[in-house]
Parts: sequence; C-alpha cells; structure tokens
Amino acid sequence: MTTLLRPLADRMRPRSVDEFVGQQHLLAPGRALRAALDRGQLHSMILWGPPGTGKTTLARMFAVAMDAEFIALSAVMAGVKDIRAAVDEARRWRSQGRATILFLDEVHRFNKAQQDLFLPFVEDGTIVFIGATTQNPSFEVVSALLSRARVYVLKPLGVADIQLLLQRALNDVEHGLGARRLQIEGTALQALAAAADGDARRALGLLETVADLATDGVIDEAQIAELASGTRRRFDKGGDQFYDQISALHKAVRGSDPDASLYWLARMLDGGCDPAYLARRITRMAVEDIGLADPRALPMALEAWEAHERLGSPEGELALAQCVVFLAVAPKSNAVYTALAAVREDVAKFGSLDVPARFRNAPTRLMRELGAGKGYRYAHDEADAYAAGERYLPDEMPDRRYYSPVQRGFEIRIAEAMERRRAQDNKMNTDRKDP
Repeated sequence: MTTLLRPLADRMRPRSVDEFVGQQHLLAPGRALRAALDRGQLHSMILWGPPGTGKTTLARMFAVAMDAEFIALSAVMAGVKDIRAAVDEARRWRSQGRATILFLDEVHRFNKAQQDLFLPFVEDGTIVFIGATTQNPSFEVVSALLSRARVYVLKPLGVADIQLLLQRALNDVEHGLGARRLQIEGTALQALAAAADGDARRALGLLETVADLATDGVIDEAQIAELASGTRRRFDKGGDQFYDQISALHKAVRGSDPDASLYWLARMLDGGCDPAYLARRITRMAVEDIGLADPRALPMALEAWEAHERLGSPEGELALAQCVVFLAVAPKSNAVYTALAAVREDVAKFGSLDVPARFRNAPTRLMRELGAGKGYRYAHDEADAYAAGERYLPDEMPDRRYYSPVQRGFEIRIAEAMERRRAQDNKMNTDRKDP
C-alpha cells in the first residue's frame, strides 16, 4: 500500500522504543519489558489495554528487536485453517534457524478450543505468542495459555502524550502531514487530544479528518469542537469497563458521595448504557445499602424507574440522577441484606424443619384433631397487639437474631421498638419461671 493510501495512524506508527509514547511503567529504562526489548529476549505475553495504546506496535517492535518473523492474525477474521497455516510457516522458519512471533489481535474473541490450538506450539518453541486484548484476560483467555504467557497491562494515553503524537504528525514531512504546513489555532490541539479519550489511533484519525476540512491550511477550534461532539468516551457494554463503572457507581452511592455518584451515572449514560439497566441497579442500591434506614429509598427508586420509562431519554435520565443523589445522601443500612444472608445459611444448615403445630392452619376437623392451631395467640387480642414471649421459629432451632438495625435514620426508631418488644419478652419469660 502506498504511503498516501495508508491511514495516518499507520504511517505514524513508532519504529523504535524511543519513539513510543506512553506506557512508561513498562518501557522506562530498567523496566522488565524494556530490558527484554533491548536484549531481544522475548517471551510469550498477553498485552491487555484499551484501544489505541500501542499493543500492535509493541508486538512489531519485539519482532524487529529479535530479528524474528512476524505473523499477524485477527481473531475477528481468522479460523482454525489460518492458525494451522501460520504454524506451518513458523515451522519452516524454525528449520532455517529463525524465530517467529505470532501476534493475535483481539484474542478474547477466540473460543477455548481455538485458544487451545496454540498451546503445543508455544510449549515447544515453534512460536512466541503475543496476544492483544481489550478484555480482562482472567476471564477471556484460557488458563493454560495464561500460564505460558506473562500479562502486561497498558494504560490509556494522557492528553499530553497524545498532544505530542499529534504535533509529531503535523511536523513529520515523510510520514505525517508536515508537507501540508498546517497551522492549528490556540488550544485546538489540546481539545483534539482530549477528544481522543486516551486512544492514539482515534487521535490521529481525528487529526487526519480535520486536516482535510481545514480552510486555507488552518485547523480552527470550531472544526475540532464539531468533530469531537460525536465521539463517545470508552465504554464496552458487557466488558470490564462496563462492570468497573457500575461498581464505581454503586460504591459511590454506598460511600455517600453524591458528586461521584452523579459522575459515574453520567459516564455510563454517555457511553451508551441502557438506562433501564441503571434503573434496575439503582433499585438494588436502595434495598441493599439504604434499606430501612430510609424506607423512602425503594419507592423513590421504583418511581424513578417508572418516570424514565414514561419520559424516555434524555428527560427521564434526570429522574435517575435525582434518585442517585437521594440514595447517596440518605442514611445507610445493610442490616436487612446481611440478615437475609444469615437466614439463608441457616435454611441450608437446618433443612426442612416443621412448622410448629400452633402456627399451622386448621381448615378441617382432621387438622384440628391433629393439633393444628392449638395454643396460637392472636396478636391483636394481646396488650399492645404483641404476644409477648411467643417464639415463631421452628421448635428445633436455637434462638436467632438475624436483623440488627443500625443507629442511623429510621432504623433508630425500629431498634427502639424492637428493644421494647424484647423487654416485654424478658418479663413474660421471667413471670413464667417465677409464678
């Protein structure tokens, strides 16, 4: 492909580690990956990071450093036939004394059987395997392949790093846009770098587009603002970023930080998250983290959910935001959440214990003859509508106190009421022992 037909991002791909921008936690002098590059001593690896952070470029650099053959496959398009053809080619090179790097982009898209195909050839040294993925390898790469490869985490590029890349592209006559002598106004370069959201490939693609739109060789801020308005922040529905962000939203609400809660809500909406999913998770927060400390939390969450269903986006998103702020500033209690977990443990532990006879319904004469309902105390007939001293758990079970209200919000009043009931129970039990 001629230089003019290749995308700017491909033309500006670094040709040496000194030209590589970012990832200094891996490539600074003295770091293990840098040392491996400098010495040409390579091992199989998984490069995990968001798009446009240099995964493919690093793999190519290793091939140059090792003076090795480079075979690139994409899991989006490759199949078993392509893998076998690549291995056959690597074997031919090996017979001539040359190493082969097999680079698999988007390795997470291969299923377990496809990933397993690489194992014997990594094991016997036929190939040095480099996989690139935007997804967590712990979940997306088979354990056998992970055990034979080291995982390196690449980070999104900072705005300053991307500005450096963009400036290089503007100045580079041979590979970039330098021959066009473009001028860029004021803070437009910084705005363009920010719009790329840590993705070098996106940044150079935006620059290439805006350069073609430049009037009289001048890139102005208005053009960049218009171009950047249609971009989205990094967000992978169903991937790590999705679950990391919903986790951050939940923890910000639990941590009583309304500002961070709104931020993560807006990030997820901006990334294209289904608002119905957010409404469901917000409702969970209401019952898990606020609970009875503020009984208004659950109906407010349900009302916000319904409001969004009626209004749609973007108007309905305000209802979700209002609810998130309320939940963040509300008193917190997970007392019911932890109580239910403890109850479930006892249900599993004690098995199917019988309901005490006094609590069973007695709709037939036979049931009455068998003692169903005998001795039941109807609470409304008791003082204060409370059958003091009564025990409602199965007779074979020890006493349990699963629910312990916290000293926050409405649960303070609940705790006071429970304490009064327990005092009545204690008095009744004492009176029974000492008639």
